Amino acid sequence: MVTGELKRRVDALWTEFWQGGITNPLTVIEQITFLMYARLLDINEARDENRHKRTGKSFQRRFKEDEQHLRWSQFRHLGSDQMLPLVRDKVFPHFRATVASGTAFAEFMKDAQLMIQKPGLSV
Repeated sequence: MVTGELKRRVDALWTEFWQGGITNPLTVIEQITFLMYARLLDINEARDENRHKRTGKSFQRRFKEDEQHLRWSQFRHLGSDQMLPLVRDKVFPHFRATVASGTAFAEFMKDAQLMIQKPGLSV
């Protein structure tokens, strides 16, 4: 059972989605999941970059040099008016473009669409 501070934060998030026009609980969960994957993708990229620095072991980049601004760690600091169009118009298309990689992540994200339309609801 979720209680205390975590419950308060989850309830506030649900309220924000509802007020932003996303009322289907499955859609809310899907959107949260997409954003969690965006963060996970960045975490894994950072882990591989650190391993490469330490050991020289090569890895397959998830973000090319000209795509670094699409990483969670980069866009999470933007204001909502800048973040929403970036995530909607650049990050999600990047997800869909990863389908060629053949990973489970790529398969999951092949039809990903950002349903969030209210800038204040951004990540």
